Amino acid sequence: MNPRIADLWVYLSASPLLGLTLTLLAYQGAWWVHRRCGASPLANPVLIAVAALVALLLATGTPYPTYFDGAQFVHFLLGPATVALAVPLYQQFGRVRAMLLPVLGGLLAGSLTAALSAVAIARLFGASPATQLSLAPKSVTTPIAMGIAERLGGIPSLTAVLVIATGILGAVGARYLFDFLRVRDTAIRGFALGVASHGIGTARAFQVSEQTGAFAALAMGMNGIVTALLVPLLIPLFGQAAS
Repeated sequence: MNPRIADLWVYLSASPLLGLTLTLLAYQGAWWVHRRCGASPLANPVLIAVAALVALLLATGTPYPTYFDGAQFVHFLLGPATVALAVPLYQQFGRVRAMLLPVLGGLLAGSLTAALSAVAIARLFGASPATQLSLAPKSVTTPIAMGIAERLGGIPSLTAVLVIATGILGAVGARYLFDFLRVRDTAIRGFALGVASHGIGTARAFQVSEQTGAFAALAMGMNGIVTALLVPLLIPLFGQAAS
């Protein structure tokens, strides 16, 4: 790196607003790429922004805590943004009530399948017990997933990475899977995306339609509760059955 640019970077990195500015610029640039690609799921703005930020931090040797000093302001807004998802959900309440039994059945099946299949596949490939337990809550939102992993004896930091990877994978590939399976109903597509891919999948669902996003938000919230309650009880039994 040019010495002058390096000196400027050292000066700027001392400001906590650097992380916030980089985050906003990275996402704005990623959103521009997403729109230029015709809003293709393959050009997912979260994936592009994360890759750009990681590359920049590695290239400049900037420690993650230094970056997060500013990025924490965006992190704080995740709470209000999650609460705000109740608005479109309320607007779709009539259809949610009409589909209550299928919703509950799909929630239970999706939650258990996501957790137990992840543990089974990890065990099949010889992953350590801590890694297996870190994978179990990968389909719920990060704060809940990290808490579950810690309670199970997993590695919360590894779980956070797996949660983000799962969300990006779902946001990128879900549309193609739904089309392949001929799932056309927007409510079903949204609910499945919310169960499997939490907040990142829900953000993608809102790009499709308000109804798709509302059902994804419902699934994301309910899946967090179900996973937090059931997985700590079932994972030990799952391990005993395999031993």
